[in-house]
Amino acid sequence: MSDMRTQVGIVGAGPAGLLLAHLLHQQGIESVVLEVRSRAYIEQRVRAGVLEQGTVDLLTECGLGERMLREGLIHHGVELRFSGRSHRIDFDALTGGRGITVYGQQEVVKDLLRAREAVGSLPLFEVADVGIDDLTSDRPVVRFTHDGVDHELRCDVIAGCDGSHGICRPSVPAGELTEFERTYPFGWLGILAEVAPSTDELIYARHQRGFALHSMRSPTLSRFYLQCEPDADPDDWPDERIWDELRVRLDLDLDEGPIVDKGVTPMRSSVVEPMQHGRLYLAGDAAHIVPPTGAKGLNLALADIRVLAAALGPFFADGDDAGLRAYSETCLRRVWRAEHFSWWMTSMLHRFPDDEGFEERLQRSQLEYVTSSPAAAASLAENYVGLPFEEPENKSLTYRGRRSSLR
Repeated sequence: MSDMRTQVGIVGAGPAGLLLAHLLHQQGIESVVLEVRSRAYIEQRVRAGVLEQGTVDLLTECGLGERMLREGLIHHGVELRFSGRSHRIDFDALTGGRGITVYGQQEVVKDLLRAREAVGSLPLFEVADVGIDDLTSDRPVVRFTHDGVDHELRCDVIAGCDGSHGICRPSVPAGELTEFERTYPFGWLGILAEVAPSTDELIYARHQRGFALHSMRSPTLSRFYLQCEPDADPDDWPDERIWDELRVRLDLDLDEGPIVDKGVTPMRSSVVEPMQHGRLYLAGDAAHIVPPTGAKGLNLALADIRVLAAALGPFFADGDDAGLRAYSETCLRRVWRAEHFSWWMTSMLHRFPDDEGFEERLQRSQLEYVTSSPAAAASLAENYVGLPFEEPENKSLTYRGRRSSLR
C-alpha cells in the first residue's frame, strides 16, 4: 500500500475535475486528479458543445481561451421552427450583446489537459477500485489502484466530479442526500457527421413526428439530434433513415456526409440536495442532470467549479470555511433555474406519447407566444446565453494560499 497526501483529491477528469485542478493550481493549492478512463477516451468522447457567455468568459479569464476563441463558432441567435415556419431569437438584441460559442466538450478537455501537462500535473488515468471514506473527518481518504499498486490518498477535501455513474455520490450514507428526479418518455438519437453545417445557427424544430435539432461542431462537422424512443437501438437507424427523417423534421435541404458517431441519450432531470457531505463536494453530473434541450449540462458543471474553487481559496489560506458551507445553497440556485429552463424547452418542443391534441396545442401556443412577444423571447435568450454568475466572497481566483499542514 502506497500512502499519498494532497490538499484536494479530485475524482473524475472531465471538464469539471480538470478545471478545478487548474483553478486550484492558480491559487497555489495542490490537487491530485483520478480518472478511470484513458486519456485517449476522454479526449475523444463526444459530448456537449454549446458554451454560455459566462463559461467562455471564465475559461478565457483563467488562461484557457486562446484556441477556443480562435476555433469556436460564435452564435448570436437560434432558430425555432414549428408549423412550417421559422423564427429567429436574436441574442444580441435581447441580451445586450451576449451570445454562445459552439466548441466541443472534448476540445475543452484537450485544452485543460494541455494546461495540466504544462505544469507537470496530469491526472492519473486508468485507475481502478476507487473508493472514498472518512468523509466527515478532516482527513478524508480516496483509495484506488494504479498500475497494479494499491494507493491511499489522504486529503483535506474531496471533489466528486465523476458523473452520475461514479462512486462519489453513492458513497454518501443513505438518508444524507435527497434526490429529485424526472424521467422523460423519449430519448435523443445523436449524430455526428462529417459535413459542413447547412445553417449558420442552431435550429430547434418541433414537428408532428418528433423534435429535431441541427447543431454543429466546426465548419466541417455537423451535429444532429432526433427525438426517439428512450430504449431505441442506434442500429435501427441506418444512415438513409437518419437523413430522410432530419429533412422532414427540420424542413431543410441538408447536405449529406459520413456519419462518424451515433448514440441514444435518455432524457431525464435529476438533482441531489445538498451537494456536499462532510468534506465531500459534488459537482456537475455527480450532483445534477439536465435534459440536453437547454444546453446547460457542461455549463452548470463549470459554474459549480467556479464556486468551489473560490471557496477553497480562503479555506486553505486562513481556515475560512464560509464559502464551503454555502457551496450547495449557492450552486443550487443556478441549478434549479437551469433545470426549469431545460424542462420548459423540453416540454415545449417534444412530442409526448398518447397526446390526443391537448399537449400539442399548448406547445404551439407557447411557441407562438415566445416568437411574438419581445418579453418572452428575451426570457428564452437570457437563459440560453446564461445568467450572470453570483460573485463569490473570494473574488480573486489567483490568490496563492498557503500550503496545507498535510505536506
